[in-house]
Amino acid sequence: MGKNRTDGLARRDLLKTSTALGILSSAPLTAAAQTSSPPSPARATPAHASAPIERDEHDPDTTAPSHVFDRPGSDYMVDVIKALGIEYVAANCGSSFRSLQESITVYGENRAPEYLTCLHEEASAAMAHGYSKVAGKPMAILAHNTVGLQHASMAIFNAYCDRAPMLIFAGNTLDATQRRGGAEWYHSDSDPAAFIRGFIKWDDNPVSLAHFAESTARAYRIAMTAPMGPAVISIDKKLQEAPSSRSGEPALPRFPQSIQPSADPAALDTVARMLVEAASPVLLADRLTRTQAGLNNLVALAELLQAPVVCPGGSPLTFPQLHALNQSDDGRRVIAAADVIVGLEMIDLWSSLNRLVDGPVPQTRRIARADAKVASIGMADVFIRGGAQTFQRYQEVDLAIAADAETALPYLLEAVRRRLPRARQSSFNARGQRFAEAKRRRIEQYWSDARYGWDGSPISTPRLAYEVWKAIEHKDWSLTHAPRAFTDFWDKRLPYHDLGRSGGSGVGYGAPASVGAALANKALGRFSVTIQPDGDLMFSPGVLWTAAHHKIPLLSVMHNNRAYHQEVMHLQRMACEHNRGIDACTIGTTLDNPFIDYAKLAQSMGVYAEGPITDPAELPAALRRAVAIVERGEPALLDVVTQPR
Repeated sequence: MGKNRTDGLARRDLLKTSTALGILSSAPLTAAAQTSSPPSPARATPAHASAPIERDEHDPDTTAPSHVFDRPGSDYMVDVIKALGIEYVAANCGSSFRSLQESITVYGENRAPEYLTCLHEEASAAMAHGYSKVAGKPMAILAHNTVGLQHASMAIFNAYCDRAPMLIFAGNTLDATQRRGGAEWYHSDSDPAAFIRGFIKWDDNPVSLAHFAESTARAYRIAMTAPMGPAVISIDKKLQEAPSSRSGEPALPRFPQSIQPSADPAALDTVARMLVEAASPVLLADRLTRTQAGLNNLVALAELLQAPVVCPGGSPLTFPQLHALNQSDDGRRVIAAADVIVGLEMIDLWSSLNRLVDGPVPQTRRIARADAKVASIGMADVFIRGGAQTFQRYQEVDLAIAADAETALPYLLEAVRRRLPRARQSSFNARGQRFAEAKRRRIEQYWSDARYGWDGSPISTPRLAYEVWKAIEHKDWSLTHAPRAFTDFWDKRLPYHDLGRSGGSGVGYGAPASVGAALANKALGRFSVTIQPDGDLMFSPGVLWTAAHHKIPLLSVMHNNRAYHQEVMHLQRMACEHNRGIDACTIGTTLDNPFIDYAKLAQSMGVYAEGPITDPAELPAALRRAVAIVERGEPALLDVVTQPR
């Protein structure tokens, strides 16, 4: 963060001076000089290390450089990244982007972008994924070409499925004559993005600085245009490290602002007519709202029609959780009664209208009425590409509108207002009252069910979620991640109140994505909390160190059921179907013998932690202590031993 370009010796002048001093210090000493004074105790060579250290032929050259220059190509790359408003670059260091890393931290003064030190590329990408859900724009990551992209690939796939924007700069040495023998060949590629191309939006391999500027601006715009997703730019080592000159460099790209694709007004008017004339309309909303305005528009549409809204599990908050018209917890019954169904950015419309009964002979059953009219608005058809099967099963609809649903929503709302007959408003209100009463009864039933095992040990999941809620309910909180249905009774009203799950259901997302989201929330003054599954954390535990190192405030409450419990249930079901006992179903699915001590794990990385906590009576006080740490600007973790579900 120092002012290396203006204070004292410029860094390249300092390097020139150091080079000269290095040459002087390496000159042979005279015999008198060698014996005139004893060696410094601090520099004395231990007896066991008297032999000189042998240098591997592939180690970086540590001798003074034969030439120095003031501006490498990577300085210009930093200027481009700054021009695009990128605030952070997350990375695990790698030699293929060594020049860009040095330029970010020294020339760029480690500000906008700031370099975030990660211990695994999957953590870098998942942090960028979580960050984008709060910030509404991409974070950049650096990947050490073939090995770095392979490590990051799972998190990149999650972001692609979740439609999260991300910029990936992959280091590479394209010129084979410039590669050092050994590792640099293994870590280089003629087509770096080839093996992840099935789940990114776009990639390019620039061969000049002008090419880099244009492609990076294009990648940003593509990543931020619905349906959003990751984009990759390969950064050649030679392009980074070659001398450059401000006078010869191309102009910096302007910050791109894009308008998302909306829908044909006539088509939206058709949907409005379907909704207004329906006796039992239903709105299905998945990855619909990115902003508070989008959520507000969906609420206004639902209230205008007094129509129920059903949101599939896993998506970020699209509709207020406790709103009377949020019928997600009774979705199948509501859909079964509908005569008009409108899907908004539905990822898997088929599974909302049908059910596949899993078993040795899978059976399909239709949930929706055969005569129900179905319309869809979204970018799903635009998102489909070969390879990765992220598009779900084909669902026939009466009207499919390819458009960004959040952008189209205000126009649909206005079309409904124009068509809404005042004479039918009383029947609409009666419909809404029925849904409100059904919602009230289900909430009462939830709390009745939650009383079972309330004081039990291990701690029940409703008790865990309740105590966490009571600890944060009066704060400006953001739930960065939690297992499905744990927090269904929380009063979620704003988009950042629930950031959803991973998108691609890849284990290992929760912890690093929560750290990335907490970083974005920190700038907005919000309190970040995650209910962290135990097995998920072990895929990328090093991100706890990143949170501590960069002082990213996040409350992580472990859901430590000491197993991959969903897989336990899968094996138990298989054993039953095979007419065998379930005693062996814990092999390969449980985390015991020994148990993992998550508090000690976190403490070893500089994170405040307590646990394991097995008595629910201890939770409130432990949460108060942890909340105080987070409010101080640091991460905290509570290891809570829980019931399986």
